[in-house]
Parts: sequence; structure tokens; C-alpha cells
Amino acid sequence: MPPAFSRFGPFVIDRTGYRVLRGDAVVDLTPKLLDLLLHLVDRPGELVTKEALLDALWAGANVTDNALAQAVSELRQALGDDAATSRYIKTVARRGYRFVAPVSVDAEEPAPSVPVSSAQAIAVLDFTNVTNDPGSVWLGAGIAETVTGDLRALGAFRVIDRGRVMEAVRRTNGSLQAVSADLNVTLVVVGSYQCHGPRIRITARIVNVAGGEALADAKIDGELAGIFELQDGVVVQLAKELGIGPPAGFPHRNRQETSSLEAYRAYTEGWVQLEALDVGEIPKAIANFERAIAIDSGYALAYTGLASAQLAAYEGTRADSQPATAVLTSAIAHARQAVAFDEDAAEAHATLGLVLASAGRMTEAVQAARRAVKLEPSNWRHFFRLGHASWGSERLQAAAGTLALYPDFAFAHFQAAMVHVARGRLHDAETVLRQGAAVQDRQMSRGDRYPALGLHWLLGLVRLAQDDVDEALREFDRERVLAEPHRLYGREFQRDAVHARGACLFRMGRIEPAVECFKEALALYPDDAGSLLGLTLAARAAGEKSRAESMRRQLGDAVRGLEGAQPIKAAMIRTRLLAADGRGEDACATLCSLLDAAPPGHAAWTLPVEPFFVEPIRTQTFAAALTKLFDRAR
Repeated sequence: MPPAFSRFGPFVIDRTGYRVLRGDAVVDLTPKLLDLLLHLVDRPGELVTKEALLDALWAGANVTDNALAQAVSELRQALGDDAATSRYIKTVARRGYRFVAPVSVDAEEPAPSVPVSSAQAIAVLDFTNVTNDPGSVWLGAGIAETVTGDLRALGAFRVIDRGRVMEAVRRTNGSLQAVSADLNVTLVVVGSYQCHGPRIRITARIVNVAGGEALADAKIDGELAGIFELQDGVVVQLAKELGIGPPAGFPHRNRQETSSLEAYRAYTEGWVQLEALDVGEIPKAIANFERAIAIDSGYALAYTGLASAQLAAYEGTRADSQPATAVLTSAIAHARQAVAFDEDAAEAHATLGLVLASAGRMTEAVQAARRAVKLEPSNWRHFFRLGHASWGSERLQAAAGTLALYPDFAFAHFQAAMVHVARGRLHDAETVLRQGAAVQDRQMSRGDRYPALGLHWLLGLVRLAQDDVDEALREFDRERVLAEPHRLYGREFQRDAVHARGACLFRMGRIEPAVECFKEALALYPDDAGSLLGLTLAARAAGEKSRAESMRRQLGDAVRGLEGAQPIKAAMIRTRLLAADGRGEDACATLCSLLDAAPPGHAAWTLPVEPFFVEPIRTQTFAAALTKLFDRAR
């Protein structure tokens, strides 16, 4: 049996985890490329014939030598190898390949590349308001949030994110056993509080749900005005009963950024509203965070909350021809203020990375998100934000980190699929998207508040690019149903799904229903340039010359309106129109100029699956643009 771990050059093969590591990073390899590498590494120094590799990797399939040569080329590229120098894989002309690097066996497992903690997982439920005092309802979530943070700082547990806990409680109706099973944890913190005038009593218990026994108890009494110290005292008591010595300086006061109970209340209420990701709740969240800052102008967490809420407000407009850029600018300023107040606050750096990424300032965004991950490597949200800011291999690694900590975060699959699409690896994109769509559909079926959107839309584009128009239509229809307008990004992905459906019907020659789709998309976004392009091309196809000219004028106005706020989108529309006009070389030149000038990141990433580009993009005319796109996505 081959060893579980083996090494060559700077790489470690982890057969148990079915992955290849370089340092603490996972090398981006498809299953087929990984199987090819394993087959060669298991025969170091031997000539492995083409026939043997084809039989081993494509048994029974009608695959040519060209497919094998392409796979070897991609594997070399992933390893940083070169056919001319052959540090790892040497070509034996007309016969096969030989793995030429020394291979050694590792005695022990290498350090994990994604932050999967071996510590026991624990979840903190909202604390129960025993006296049912409506004025203190907010404390149930507030105490649970603080206890969660303190347990994480304790370093003895893998603490489940509060958003996940709240969602599990909601969909299981709060049954302790059901919540435990849903989150795959055995330890749960349950507690209650009682307010009597100016005083409060907090009780908490760590329960082993599987056995039903209490492992630790805590009871704290004191003045409500001292709620912060009382909450910290809960975890200190629990730790002592468990025999865990809190680290020096625990609890770390840099996390507690206000001494005002009212500011804390406003922040907590704003956070709960923001977590809903309901567009109707976002203005309320902004108002609560602003109230918290008005009460305590040095409250760093309130600034991160306000920045996040303002970002959500901006994101609801990002697909408009004139998005709310002033709101985004304000969000960036507030995130910077949070970092200035507390340089060691991971949430502040992560939030800054997220808002900078939405502004297209990717270099700064990546630096901020990396800082957040370094400060708090057990928080899945920081890995998600790093993935949002980064591109290429770093985004794929960040997505893996996100899913290691939160396996049901479907949008991480979307993030990874974007990279595969830009690289032209549509099979890999499809595999990742189907995995994510399965998670998303499961979340939708059980009524989760904020499942991902866009997965079915992108899967439909990938299938359409592979000429499967029937499945593409099914995926677009599925996205259209799921993307409810009240959800953040719901209106945008409804538009995208309807527009893509129209493009698919147009390709099938079904002009009239295609026109109806484009009109439906325009009803959602009245000056949407993509839908105006669709109507222009449809009028041409129907031989309606005057209507085509009229639609083209409207399209020109819409593109000019995009120039200032969304220059990349404007350039992509111009490119598609040039291609439709038969000016392929001009379209490619426009794309190349766009990619040369665009900041680091995912500019033009949809190019290989653009529905009006399906035929032109396959021609040699666009090879230079595709090469640039691929190089950016390394």
C-alpha cells in the first residue's frame, strides 16, 4: 500500500486527505490531475507508457493522446514544472512519461492547510429571558455573543459561529438534540438571565447533549450596568469548573469596546437585523449602529457593524447603472475608523477587506483580509472575506478554509467556481457548482434565512457554454424561482437568470420568447445594458431594422451611463456588441485593453461562459484575451 504521506521537492502528497500541499497551501488540482500525479509518483524513475496512463485514468473511454498531453501540461503548470527542464515530469518522446524527482516518505502528517481544529466543537444558544421583560429581550443574543467570543479566546474549543447557531435553532424549533445534530456538536452552552430593577442574574451550563450531563455550571449576580464584566465572569467560572486555566490577561479587554449598556444594546440589535440579510432590515441595522456610535464614539465594533450594513445597502444597488457609491465610500471610512480604534481587532480588518473589495481596491483588500485571518484563524467569515478579496489560487485556498470551518456555506463554492471559469476549466467549475447547489437547495428546502444565490445561474451558463441548452434553461428557471427580491442580491440574480434565459432562447432561434425575457429583465433594472443588447440583437434577427437602430441608441446611452461608475461592465457590453457586429479583432483588442488596465481581481471572469459570446469565444480570434484572463486567475 502506498504511504499516506510522501514528499517531492516542496510538495507533500496527503493521500488520506486526497490533496497535495505546498507549505500550508493546497495545490489547485482536479481529481484527474491528482490521479495522474499519484500514478507517476508511485513509479518514480520508471517509464510509464501513454497506453498505461490512458488505461489507468480513462479506462474504457475513447480518449486520445492529446487529452493525456493536455493533462500532463496542466499538471506541470500547477507544480511550476517545465517540459524543457523537467524537474518533476520528463517526457519520453513518443513513449510516455517518467517522474524524475526524488520521492520520500513522511513519518508524520504535515500541518493542515486549512484551519480544521481538533478541539471539541461547542455552540452557544441565546440566553433565555426568565422574567420575560420586553425591555431586556436583546440581552439574550448579546450575552450569547459575548460568551461565544470569550470561549473562542479561551482557546480550548472550536466555537461555532453565532449566525450558524441562530439558523440551526430557528429551523429545528430550538430542540437541544436537534440543534446539536444540525451543527454536529456534542457540547452546547445553555443559559438564562433575570432582571430585577438595576440588577441581573446570569446562569449558564455546558451540556454534553449525547450523555445529557452538565459538565460545568456558572452563576453570576451583579449590577446591570456592569454587564460586560458579568458576562466575562460566566466563562471564567465555566473554565474553572472544567479545569481550564484562562490565558494570561483573559478576558482580553481590547475586544470590549464600550462601557455603555445602551450602546451595546443598539449594536446587538443592529447585528441581529443585519444577519437576516433582508433588504427591509438593512436601514434599521444602519440606524442602530449609528445610534451606538452616537452614544459611544469610540466603539470600534459599532463602526464595523455600520460599515457592514452600509456595504449591504450598497450591494443592493451594485447592479444598477448608478450604484450608491457614496454609501460604499462611507462604509470604507467607517471600517478604517474601526481599525484605527483597535489595530488587533480581526473583525475590523475583515470588514475593511470586504468593503475595499467591493470598491475594486483589491491589493488593499487582500492585505486587510489576510490580517484578519492571521489574527483569528478559526473564524470562517474571515476566510470568506479573504476569498472575496483575492483571486486565483489564493481564492481557492480561502474557499477551502471557509468550507473547512463552515461546510454548509454554499457561496464558497460560487467563489471557487468563478476562478475555474476564468481559467476555462468548465468541468471543474461544474463539479464545484453542483456541490454548492446541492447545499443551497437543501438550505432552501428547510427555509434557511440566507442561503447563497447565483449557483444555478452560473451552472446554467456553464452548461450553455457546453451546448446543453435544455439543462441550461432548467438551471436558469431554478435560479429565477429561488432569487426572491426581498433577499440581498435577489433582484440582481433574478435579472441575471431571466436575461440568461433570453440569451439561451435567442440562441435556439426562439426570438419572441427571448424578447419577453429581456423585457422582464428590464422591468427589474430599467436601463440594464445587457438586456438592451439582447433586444438590439433580437430586433436584428427579426429583420426589424428601425427597431434595431432605436434599441442600439438606447444601448449606447446605457453604456455611456456606465462609463464612470462601472467601466469594466461598460467595456464588456461594448465587446459583446463588437463581436455581434462581426468585428472580432476589435472585440478582442478591447478585451485585452480591459484586462491590462483592470486592477487585480476577477475582471471579465464570465468571458468563457458569456451567453452572447459562446460561438465567438471558441475561435482563435479571442485566444489572446483568454490567455490574459487565465494568467490573471493563476
